[in-house]
Amino acid sequence: MDRRTLLALLLTAIVIVVTPFLFPAPRRPRPVPADTTRPAARDTTPPPAVAAPAPTPLPAQRPAAAAVVAASAARPETTVVRTDRATFLLLSPGGTPASVTLPEYRSLRPGASRATAVTLVDPTDRLLRLRLAGTRDTVALDTIAFKAGPQRREGGSIVQVLTSVSSSIPVTLTYRFPVDSFVAYVDGSVGTVAGQPPQAWRVLVTLPSRIRSDEADINDDTRHLAVAYRVRNSEVSTVSFRQLDTLATRVDTGAFRWVAIRNKYFVVAAIPEGRDSTFRSVVLRGGPRTGPEATAAFATAMLPTSADRFSLKLYAGPQSWDHLRRAAPDLENVNPYGGWLHGLVQPFATIVMRLLLWLHNTLSVGYGWVLVIFAVAVRILLWPMNQSAMRSSMKLQRIQPEMAELQKKYRNDPEKQRDAMLKLYQAHGMSPFSPILGCLPMLLPMPILYALYFVFQNTIELRGVSFLWLPDLSLRDPYFITPLFMGVSMFILSWIGMRGMPPSPQGKMMSYVMPVMFTALFWNFASGLNLYYAVQNVAALPQQWMLSREKQRSQPAQPVPVAKKAVGGGGKGTRNEGS
Repeated sequence: MDRRTLLALLLTAIVIVVTPFLFPAPRRPRPVPADTTRPAARDTTPPPAVAAPAPTPLPAQRPAAAAVVAASAARPETTVVRTDRATFLLLSPGGTPASVTLPEYRSLRPGASRATAVTLVDPTDRLLRLRLAGTRDTVALDTIAFKAGPQRREGGSIVQVLTSVSSSIPVTLTYRFPVDSFVAYVDGSVGTVAGQPPQAWRVLVTLPSRIRSDEADINDDTRHLAVAYRVRNSEVSTVSFRQLDTLATRVDTGAFRWVAIRNKYFVVAAIPEGRDSTFRSVVLRGGPRTGPEATAAFATAMLPTSADRFSLKLYAGPQSWDHLRRAAPDLENVNPYGGWLHGLVQPFATIVMRLLLWLHNTLSVGYGWVLVIFAVAVRILLWPMNQSAMRSSMKLQRIQPEMAELQKKYRNDPEKQRDAMLKLYQAHGMSPFSPILGCLPMLLPMPILYALYFVFQNTIELRGVSFLWLPDLSLRDPYFITPLFMGVSMFILSWIGMRGMPPSPQGKMMSYVMPVMFTALFWNFASGLNLYYAVQNVAALPQQWMLSREKQRSQPAQPVPVAKKAVGGGGKGTRNEGS
């Protein structure tokens, strides 16, 4: 194994070792949060679903008396809207979605049935809450009873109209649910209150206090809880639940394209509709904590009305790259990769994600085979560069004695040494940059490996996807076969690369240490990442074998030592030897 190969392996190891320190998982709490440990069937302790506080400049919430009477007298009613992607439950009083179920995604919670679909919010929470803030008071729609009209089909959407039954504040909410989407459009209109002058209304949109966890590792999913938003012409901002104070309110102002609350794989986002329509402020506050981990937060966005009308788009579904990209600009970055290195990691992660999706859709194969094909394709694309790099390495080995001689001859004259080395490189068709350029083919796969580290940790397309003996490509191998196979394939690759090279104790030691170190590092990584890296090693074996054979053939023949004749074997023989 030459020095450049060792350098490439060491740099790769540094990246893998440093990554957990640069992006450490939040401290695992000693006690498990009380509201995230129960199975789905018995999950009756969600965080309190308290309405988020209104922004400080707004008047205090004071529901109209007639609306309160109407709501208390009305029996709670639910309206179910089923699309091809989701099932929404509209609740009255309130007139807003209480929950959404995603039949395409199965709950992975411990103890959950395989037939249990993912539900995004807890039973006592709401997918969306609306309040009307006027110049004199603030009215929560949760206090107003609504009557649902008949559902109708318009094109590729299901339309549902809800009308308030209170004459004190007439409100009409028109929902449009595209059948092949996770999106719901909300068009609202506010009428004039009888006996009162018109008010200029603003709509306060409150998201759920959290996204309910349906993952196998509930603690890890809880640590991903965050609020995200995008201000016009700016990058996505993320505020973790852990960063929010339970006693202090945070108010951010600006022109917000969208506001979302997410966990590891799912998201609920509110997006203003209409030309130049944006949220004007976002109010954030941490929810009550029952343990060391933050499990709830409140996020409320303020949207001005136009002629007492407003329009919203609600996305409630998976963090699927295709669906998020179609829902709103830059919403696909709601869960940014790479933390503070997002600007460096995200481009590579986006390229990798697009290639994986393209292979999956084009070849119509599972993501396990997509990873195998992708790993082999990357190795084939790098084949010419690796070939050139290894041949440059062999040239460097051949001229190494001449280089050592020149360094010794001109050790006291750096300028002459540099000129002599340059002439030596030119005589063999090389340049002083050949050693550096030779390392590039080995370093090029590293950004892909780095991006895959984040893609496998957060990409819902790989959630729950099985392959061969692997139950979930996004989780570690339960039998640890893939990290062991990756380490063995790495050792074989190193062993073949050392064939035909001069004996080197350092190289021999590295051929044992590096595979062991990488196996330990990848032990608990996503099994898909181990699969990709192992296939890369296997795909590199033919080229490494051919280059090793070529290296052996290019080695100069070793002179055969001539045995000396024994002394005293006769005067004539001695004279012939000395003549």
